[in-house]
Amino acid sequence: MVRIIARSNRVVIALAGVFLAAIAVLSTGVAERNSSAPASEQVTSLSLSGPFTLDEFRRPQPAVLPAPSTEPALPTPVMPPADPYAPEAVSVIGTIEIPALGLAAPLHQGVTLNAIDRGPSHWPGTARPGELGNVVVAGHRVTRGGPFRHIDKLVPGDQVIFTVDGRRSVYRVTGHEVVTPDAMRIVDQTPAYTGTLFACHPPGSEAYRYVVRLALEG
Repeated sequence: MVRIIARSNRVVIALAGVFLAAIAVLSTGVAERNSSAPASEQVTSLSLSGPFTLDEFRRPQPAVLPAPSTEPALPTPVMPPADPYAPEAVSVIGTIEIPALGLAAPLHQGVTLNAIDRGPSHWPGTARPGELGNVVVAGHRVTRGGPFRHIDKLVPGDQVIFTVDGRRSVYRVTGHEVVTPDAMRIVDQTPAYTGTLFACHPPGSEAYRYVVRLALEG
């Protein structure tokens, strides 16, 4: 019986030696592969000294948050209705003065002809006078007193003065252009203090639009 037990112990010891030798060979192989393989392909050695969890292998990446926008928020012009005479509330928001044309008139608010027929009218959703963006104002050249009859005579440097909410804003003419009636870009908002006056062109015709560009003084 003693011999059998001794023989069994020798077998167990031999097997343990083989097992440890195999582990040593595997570890050596991993080390050799890591020394010659790119970093992205290297094998991570596992510790056999104790239990491990999946957390040991997770590599949390720092959260990447979008950079805050540095662009200023611009107004959004309303789209004109299909019916140019669609109902629209009567609203006067201030006054407009153009000294070079001898004009001083109430400034209405509206995009339909109902508003423009009453006088120069501020396009809803565009910048209000004195605020960031493009202040857009439409007026007639012939009918309803023709307040914008001679806007084609304005030259760079001429003043256009708005008084809205008790605040006086002085703009200067910077240029002009003639566009087709579908050129909606003239109401586009800008990341600057600008303005636009427009009316039908030539006087008495709806073939084009005469556009005067402005910039806030100061």
